[in-house]
Amino acid sequence: MAASSEAVGRRVTVHEAPARRAGAGLEEKLRRHLEGEVFFDRFSRGRYATDASIYEIEPLGVVVPRSEADLEAVLSIAREEGVPLLMRGGGTSQAGQTVNRALVVDTTRHLNRLIAVDQEARTAIVQPGLVLDELNRQLKGRGLFFPVDVSTASRATLGGMAANNSAGGRSIRYGIMVHNVLGIDALLADGTACSFGPTGPDTGALQPDAYGALVEGVRAIAGGVQDEIAARFPKVLRRVGGYNLDTVDSAGHNMASLLVGSEGTLALFKRIGLRLHELPKRRVMGICRFPSFHDAMESTRHLVALDPEAVELVDSTILSLAADIPIYAPTVERMRGDAGTDCVLIVEFAGEDLSALEAKLAGLAEVMAGLGFPRAVLPAVDTGFQAAVAEVRKAGLNIVMSMKGAAKPVSFIEDCAVPLEHLGAFTAEVNELFARHGVKGTWYAHASVGCLHVRPVLNLREAADRRRLRLIAEETFALVRRFGGSHSGEHGDGIVRSEFHEAMFGRPLVRAFEQVKDLFDPAGLLNPGKIVRAPRMDEVALLRQRGELPPQPATVLDWRAWGSLRGAAEMCNNNGECRKAGGVMCPSFKVTGEEQHVTRGRANTLRLALLGRLGPDALRSTGVRAALDLCIGCKACRRECPTGVDMARMKTEVLCQQRRDGGIDLRSRLIAFLPRYAPLARRAGPLLNLVEKSAAARRLRARISGFSAERPMPAWAARPFLPKSGALPAAGEGVALLTDCFTRWFEPENGRAAERVLARGGRRVWHPPHDGRPLCCGRTFLAQGLVEEARQEAGRLMAALRPALEGGLKVVGLEPSCLYTLRDDGGDLVEPADAGLLRAGMVSFAEALEEVELTPPEGGRPDVLLHLHCHQRAHGAEKGSRGVLADRLGLSLALTPPGCCGMAGSFGYEAEHAAMSRQIAEAGPLPAVREAGGRLVVADGTSCRHQLRDLAGVRPVHLAVAVDRLLA
Repeated sequence: MAASSEAVGRRVTVHEAPARRAGAGLEEKLRRHLEGEVFFDRFSRGRYATDASIYEIEPLGVVVPRSEADLEAVLSIAREEGVPLLMRGGGTSQAGQTVNRALVVDTTRHLNRLIAVDQEARTAIVQPGLVLDELNRQLKGRGLFFPVDVSTASRATLGGMAANNSAGGRSIRYGIMVHNVLGIDALLADGTACSFGPTGPDTGALQPDAYGALVEGVRAIAGGVQDEIAARFPKVLRRVGGYNLDTVDSAGHNMASLLVGSEGTLALFKRIGLRLHELPKRRVMGICRFPSFHDAMESTRHLVALDPEAVELVDSTILSLAADIPIYAPTVERMRGDAGTDCVLIVEFAGEDLSALEAKLAGLAEVMAGLGFPRAVLPAVDTGFQAAVAEVRKAGLNIVMSMKGAAKPVSFIEDCAVPLEHLGAFTAEVNELFARHGVKGTWYAHASVGCLHVRPVLNLREAADRRRLRLIAEETFALVRRFGGSHSGEHGDGIVRSEFHEAMFGRPLVRAFEQVKDLFDPAGLLNPGKIVRAPRMDEVALLRQRGELPPQPATVLDWRAWGSLRGAAEMCNNNGECRKAGGVMCPSFKVTGEEQHVTRGRANTLRLALLGRLGPDALRSTGVRAALDLCIGCKACRRECPTGVDMARMKTEVLCQQRRDGGIDLRSRLIAFLPRYAPLARRAGPLLNLVEKSAAARRLRARISGFSAERPMPAWAARPFLPKSGALPAAGEGVALLTDCFTRWFEPENGRAAERVLARGGRRVWHPPHDGRPLCCGRTFLAQGLVEEARQEAGRLMAALRPALEGGLKVVGLEPSCLYTLRDDGGDLVEPADAGLLRAGMVSFAEALEEVELTPPEGGRPDVLLHLHCHQRAHGAEKGSRGVLADRLGLSLALTPPGCCGMAGSFGYEAEHAAMSRQIAEAGPLPAVREAGGRLVVADGTSCRHQLRDLAGVRPVHLAVAVDRLLA
């Protein structure tokens, strides 16, 4: 079906028609027989061509099954058509397991339920698309949890974890997936449904017959290589390479254990039975600081002797990079302590009694002192600080990818695991290996089990670095074998390690692996090329960074810090942090669950477009517009994405590119040019306000403008806020007040309240002069991709503000979207020196009150529910309003859950986006606001106030109004 040709800025809901190609009959058959979604357009295929590895393979198509019956139908159709099939969860795999020239089956959107929990037996049954954190959220009230705590727990699915034989930081205590999967209901390649689980020595009664034949077959295969298994399987906990033939025993074994770690090559998972554990009541951490990496590695085995839950390494590279990421910087500063800390080991203890755990921390400090590191342990008993440390630890793999530039830390040898007694020597030799090849590496992760994620920094677009890729892999894996370790310790084999199985296990075992594959999947339809019969790991055609780079378009914004616009898109490493539950990122994805609408999907779309892989002039295509359509500019990715992908900024650039050729429609013009026509329009304010009171008039307005008839537009103020300028006060005596368009024309009470509060605090308020037309920051133009017009407005504003800024006055912004446009995007709107002045001199109203006396009168004070604008969260400004209301004014304060209100400027007013806007609000603050009761609801964003008023029937106020009322 052809895509809609709606004007730029309208929601595009239909994918572009796919080009003629082989397999069109497959697409038609899938659509006919499945309830779920089917995507064969090249934009969708491009988004599923990558995972978190170094590889990119365009799939044949994508299926999102709605039910287990859909899963059976997909398998049947793939078998009939002779099409390979690839099961996929969160797409967070590091080794390339979840990319293939196959039909991709995405289980995350619908096959994601917790089916059953047996409290007494401590077991659960889950569907493969259920995310680990969501499972543990549902189990928490029962006092249970699933302990395989991978760093990607917020988006990793249980199906993917079972397929990879995942591990996590606490494996020293709880083991890895193979130790915690009790059974798997699966479909064989021929469509037979089997329940894989424990089997005794007698296989004669097993049903169906195909299952009994499999049990006999794998026992025969394993029995033929018992000596090889004993001699060649590494004797470390972290061994997930090949098939788990070491678990097969003719006297009885669990057949599900053979499927664990099989990477979707043996069967399709329908349901997974899990072993649960009792949730510890208390946890404590000891953050051990070391002056050198070698000291930390040599000390690890002594710390493990204390019987901890986990010992996790965070090296100097991650600490340094995390210190530059706003969401992690305060935590890292506390973790590092003084400048002498090179790296840290995070040692965790868990149990029932806090005093016993504190005694363990004291013992940890004694051991560290005995090793020559007195006073080097920072105790972390507070749960809030522990959670913050855990976030840094879990984000480590993403943080190392926040390096800007073409060279990145590359994941290909990071899964090596060696016995602890050899960890110091092994890491030293790997560092020497890096030095010989002229590269640097980052180290991170599970010191307790000798599995350290190490990533050499390479540019795989360079032939010399691709040669280093292979040489470093071969030499490192040889070191691993010499030290008795495993080359595949947690993230699986995929493309990157399967090739090296013969060197690790020997030819007889590799032949046995091939026999297992052929027994289960004789036609080779299930994720071919993984574990057995794999391609070369450095085959250029499989790499994401391959081929010559096409010329980049001339851009309007400055992308030099990233090298180019493409470089900014390539900051996304596909690890999927944007798919997590909680936080703000990404509001539209939290509603749709579609890869197209998550930050990763959008970044991949832009990357592929800029690489020329989506056809000519793809930036202006319907497919790119569809990918960016529901990006609401919340800026959450700027803060919450560990690599700092700023999708809102990229959307502004793309919109600007599209505007050059496509022009601008009426609705976009009405939004963008509000600052220029508002002085005239406000004279018709009473008439415009009257229109909003009539449903019929709103329908007419909707047909003309494209704004929703269901949503009343903001009411024009009878007395706009049009203060006059005066003499510039001296620094310390006054402040400049930036009156934004929304305060001026629609909510003047906010400006007047701000004046009164600042005056009561002894500050003289100065208003910048203008040339007859009120000043504007340019935000409305920027949101519509009209960058040049935004620069004109910002230039006028900067000229008016310069005397105040150069004189040391703080400039107070009331509207977060305007304030942070100037702070964050100022470098693209004004000269560099002026941008520096804006960043240094602009403050929020809450920040302006930090030096102002606030003395509320005695008597009753309201309870407050505070909702933070997305840009406040994105810039780490949460503490300002909280501090004023709770600490300075002594109010009882609650915050709405992190999440966007869904209005996002004009987004919620647009006809095609109004329903989505409501859904985003329901997934965010709206339920809490509805239940606010008699609380005073405070929200600084004009969009937020209008959304909450319209949808919850409350009347939120700006912080300035709330403080003014309390001080009156």
